[in-house]
Amino acid sequence: MDAFFASCEQLTRPTLNGRPVLVGGTGARGVVAGASYEARVFGARSAMPMHQARRLVGVSAVVVPPRGALYSVLSGRVFDTLRARVPVLETLSFDEAFAEPTELAGASAAEVVAFCAGLRAAVRERTGLVASVGAGSGKQLAKIASGMAKPDGIRVIAPDEQQALLAALPVRRLWGIGPVAESRLRSLGIETVGAFAALPEVEAVSILGGSIGAALHRLARGIDDRPVTERAEAKQISAETTYEHDIVTLDRLRPAISEMAAAAHRRLTRDGRAARTVVLKLRRADMSITTRSTTLAYATEDLPTLAAAAQRAAVDPQELGPIRLVGVGYAGLSTIRQESLFPELDRLGAEPTGFPSGAGTASTGVAAPDSLAAPEESSVDSVRARTVPASSVDTAPGRRSVGDDTGENRAEPPDSGISAGGSALWRPGSDVRHPEFGFGWVQGAGHGRVTVRFETRSTGPGIARTFAADNTELCAADPLGSLS
Repeated sequence: MDAFFASCEQLTRPTLNGRPVLVGGTGARGVVAGASYEARVFGARSAMPMHQARRLVGVSAVVVPPRGALYSVLSGRVFDTLRARVPVLETLSFDEAFAEPTELAGASAAEVVAFCAGLRAAVRERTGLVASVGAGSGKQLAKIASGMAKPDGIRVIAPDEQQALLAALPVRRLWGIGPVAESRLRSLGIETVGAFAALPEVEAVSILGGSIGAALHRLARGIDDRPVTERAEAKQISAETTYEHDIVTLDRLRPAISEMAAAAHRRLTRDGRAARTVVLKLRRADMSITTRSTTLAYATEDLPTLAAAAQRAAVDPQELGPIRLVGVGYAGLSTIRQESLFPELDRLGAEPTGFPSGAGTASTGVAAPDSLAAPEESSVDSVRARTVPASSVDTAPGRRSVGDDTGENRAEPPDSGISAGGSALWRPGSDVRHPEFGFGWVQGAGHGRVTVRFETRSTGPGIARTFAADNTELCAADPLGSLS
């Protein structure tokens, strides 16, 4: 998919069409989750610090927070459309997959182009989004071709041109060559795929090591017989968040652990399996990582039990040092569940001594102090009183990202919405609804006022209206309403 996150925003917020859109967090540690092609011409790209991207694009940049629920639904529609024509897909991410249509075995380049055009048209008709398709004799070439096809195109690498095309590419374009391997090869004067392919295989192995060296050497020579297969089940399901401000006390670490335990548990519930091992991941301010794991006597999907195990692994930041990232993962996944004979004992630690309960996230039983919810970044449904569960793509206040080990970003169900009355705070990018003007999104807020653009996918560019921030007729809305 072309600039998937940004394209989803432009689709459902027509005012953004043709404008340089940056999707991501805006705080000091905010990063770009997606950039439209209008923003990429300035040099902005995914994974770049947001402050750097904004500086490159300039005053014309439009920054919106991610809306994971929206991306999840549109991603599902894309893959459903593709599966109707190619039953087996190997998904790489939210917006990319391999397919190996049996009817294209032995097909001419023209026939492959026609098939790809049909896929693109079907996706565009079903979703309104643009897909670029690359095709070749194996995954490596198809992946390279898809990059060459962007934006909004098709690129088929015919068998008689693949060797010349591969030979001229920088060696980094080989799938599996990272910065370290590239540096090692460059120090030996090997800068192109062709130069790497010209090496004897034994020399490639000695440079890059064992099986990886041999596999990459085969790819460099255009030999790629890896089949397209459905993705295997995840071995671990996890959620993690980078906080805007380092966590320096145990009282702030406890609710962060509970929040990540709950976020990972929502994925575990969707997965349909139970977990036996709980892993706590803490990244310190110096970027070093500490992990601690607890293995239960049985596999369970009980959140209080899993959260308690994560809490028991906690390390006081006063001893460990300032913490910038907290993650909780569940491993030892199994479809076999066993209930504990003594659940009260297993859950000890879910509410640490001296830490009040009942004031925080209901599903965790651990309070979230106000200091944890001191937001600087925009969030999806960002009318927040104190704290809400983190989601897979949505960037909550003061945080950067949440991911899992499946390689996909799966979204959580949207929040039910909170009234705009009283002291609630509107943030740019929030989805809202008004009884007279319908669905819209916050373009700007401050000084007691909030400006809302009322539009959806089907309306075209909508009108903007300004209200008092405490207007009780405005309420938070489900982001999926923008698809109407």
